[in-house]
Amino acid sequence: MENSNSIWYVTIILSAVAGFCDTVTFVAAGSIFSAHVTGNFIVFAYQIINGTNPRAWIKLLSFPFFVAAVITGGQIGSEPGKRYRLLFIEGVLLLVSGIFALFVKFYSFAEWGIHLTAMMTVFAMGLQNAFGKLYAKETYGPTTMMTGNVTQASLDLGSLLFSSFKNIASAESIKKQGITITGFLTGCLIGALLAKNFGLYVLIAPGLLLVICYLSTARQAGSNLQ
Repeated sequence: MENSNSIWYVTIILSAVAGFCDTVTFVAAGSIFSAHVTGNFIVFAYQIINGTNPRAWIKLLSFPFFVAAVITGGQIGSEPGKRYRLLFIEGVLLLVSGIFALFVKFYSFAEWGIHLTAMMTVFAMGLQNAFGKLYAKETYGPTTMMTGNVTQASLDLGSLLFSSFKNIASAESIKKQGITITGFLTGCLIGALLAKNFGLYVLIAPGLLLVICYLSTARQAGSNLQ
């Protein structure tokens, strides 16, 4: 990940991880959004009004967890040379979340185990959000929420259409936004499928992916210095 020419690589991985985690917790942890946490306001309001979930208030717990994660990420990621350490910690936390979820399922723990897994995932996504804000140029756009990316892609599409497809900058921007949006959507689809069939412990997959990517690129960077 330390290669500055691999922005597309970092973008698609982080987008896919966010889409995956967001969908997994929504499907397997009582409709909790872990990446796009403001969506929990809507779910909370809906469940309160309809009385469909007596534990709807748990959705609101995602906010202090998210805020704490962003504050923590801000401190960890403050050293530019160690910016990807933030993503490594995120990967480890997702691994721990998935393994914990496996124990919850195997030992039939109470419902609190599922909620705790979801909150750990929220914390991991908070670290990724912090990374996106601190190092915006490391990706093509926000990787945890797609509304801004779709908006930018739509503006670029309009510029491209009204310039008779001569606006090269808009065409290039659409390409970049497409990578982000496609990565997120792919993560959502895979996450939904796996969460439905296996449950929360599939969070091991994105955690493992981030850790492997970090270790492999760190090793490569070390080899290049020798």
